[in-house]
Amino acid sequence: MPVVQSTTESPEPASSAPLPPSGPLDRFFRISERGSTLPREIRGGVATFFTMAYILVLNPIILASATDMTGAHLDSAQLVTATALTAGLTTLLMGVIGNVPIGLAAGLGVNTIVALQLAPKMTWPDAMGMVVLAGFAIMLLVATGLRERVMSAVPLGLRKAIAIGIGLFISLVGLVDSGFVSRIPDVAHTTVPLQLGGNGHLLGWPVLIFVVGLLLTLVLLIRKVPGAILISIVVSTGLAVVIDKLADVPAAKWGLTVPAWPGNPVAAPDFGLVGKVSLFGGFEKVGVLTGVLFVFTVLMSCFFDAMGTILGVADEAHLLDEKGDLPGINKILMVDGIATAAGGATSASANTCFVESTAGVGEGARTGFASIVTGLLFVVALFLTPLATMVPAQAATPALVTVGFLILANSIKDIDWADFTIAIPAFLTIAMMPFTYSITNGLGIGFITFCVLRVAAGRGREVPVAMYAVAGIFTFYYLMPAFGLL
Repeated sequence: MPVVQSTTESPEPASSAPLPPSGPLDRFFRISERGSTLPREIRGGVATFFTMAYILVLNPIILASATDMTGAHLDSAQLVTATALTAGLTTLLMGVIGNVPIGLAAGLGVNTIVALQLAPKMTWPDAMGMVVLAGFAIMLLVATGLRERVMSAVPLGLRKAIAIGIGLFISLVGLVDSGFVSRIPDVAHTTVPLQLGGNGHLLGWPVLIFVVGLLLTLVLLIRKVPGAILISIVVSTGLAVVIDKLADVPAAKWGLTVPAWPGNPVAAPDFGLVGKVSLFGGFEKVGVLTGVLFVFTVLMSCFFDAMGTILGVADEAHLLDEKGDLPGINKILMVDGIATAAGGATSASANTCFVESTAGVGEGARTGFASIVTGLLFVVALFLTPLATMVPAQAATPALVTVGFLILANSIKDIDWADFTIAIPAFLTIAMMPFTYSITNGLGIGFITFCVLRVAAGRGREVPVAMYAVAGIFTFYYLMPAFGLL
């Protein structure tokens, strides 16, 4: 789930009087009409790429660290290729069709759902098939005009709670994957599930890399340094390479990726994961109802995150009309749905709009030409896989903790904590995601509680029918074991 805030402001505000178009490129992208210039679009596209580029490291680490029901891992180098390829193509598509300065890439939060909820119950192709189906569902909702209506059925407070819960879940994943927090073995016979470090203490060079990386990220963030996350990953990786060389750290201490400079930083991309999808195999493994709920969970995560990001970036770029609407939003939403399906088809996980695009807007970008520049840079990154696969988890996971904070900071203020019929469901949604290690559980418990409390308060008529339907599905899902169906 992308949430890094813009750290730049436009040095050249858009002109209030549109300039006449200066050529076919200008006319197609309406560059002058939106008060921009070609150099500003190029500069904005480059800025957006460098604030998004961390996903080339982070997405492979999240997906490669998980195993499917057969114990299979996804290959890190192939994941870098899949991540760069899908980000490049979908961002180019957004530039040409949507004509907005918005970059797309594998969404944080969705990839965690795929890695930790879907894959353990099915094979990787099955899990990616669920993502493709979610993308098809999003496209269908856009084509029928239902996407905006469905979104309005979920109250704002609950939408924000979903985002916060995913943010805390992402932070917990980052803390665990880095080794800063670890699971206490069952043999300890304790009801406390987690502990600091490996034995209640922070020991070892890899954990130090994580601590240094996290502090550096936070310092750069408060100093409003553009590309704070990417800078921290690069610096922490460099430090890890030096420490591994000098201290001879055992490979097992680093986890899946040992930091070592590759012999050749440039290599041909490996497309081995592209097309490895089984659309309906997952339903055979988990059953139809559970499979539908998994698809629904992916859909919900993509659904609300993208809508908020699109409107937020468009507002900063001054692309909204006097009513606060974004002209041509259905084309933009359709590209987002295509990106979700494309992410599953390449095994990169669902792609979605990145709010880091505001960095490009801050540099003056106002049109889809900036997205063309960003997309082309992702295509170039296809040939730099060795550099991405040398980054250890301890250098990349500070980004997850930081992202979790930013999601919470951006969303928590929009929840009406004085109205208990929304505050309690919001709290349970937020708490259940990290506490049960399941985003699906957070959604289900939050939706059910919201409907029950609104009815108990005599406000049942305020609840849209769609909310009752979803709550009913989740209720049946939780009762399935009692009926011997799960």
